[in-house]
Amino acid sequence: MTTLALLVTALLFGGSVLYSFGFAVFLLKHTEEREARRLLRAAFPHFYTLVIGVAALAAALALPFDMLSAGILAAISLSTIPARQMLMPAINAATDAGDKRRFGRLHGLSVGLGLAQIAAMAYVLTRFV
Repeated sequence: MTTLALLVTALLFGGSVLYSFGFAVFLLKHTEEREARRLLRAAFPHFYTLVIGVAALAAALALPFDMLSAGILAAISLSTIPARQMLMPAINAATDAGDKRRFGRLHGLSVGLGLAQIAAMAYVLTRFV
């Protein structure tokens, strides 16, 4: 069970890092801004759903041997729900309205949450080895 929890958490960590620092950056650098935004809007709900599910699975797998890690992973899963359901639509609405200040605040919050989650995932991984 420990090995499976480690692998699922590693998948969560790797996928989050790749999406945040690979896919999103790649799109913004190699496509026109309008197309990049369209693709990111289409991809983000799926990414968030993946984080919610994989983090919940990792939490369940960690629970029998590491309650702190399970709690951290559950918090990652649960904190992604409002990011998906409320923060992401608010960011899109600010963009559509041309409200750069609001977009900046909301996007900064989203980036901060994502970085905190990635750091928490990394911490959990260090507990598993």
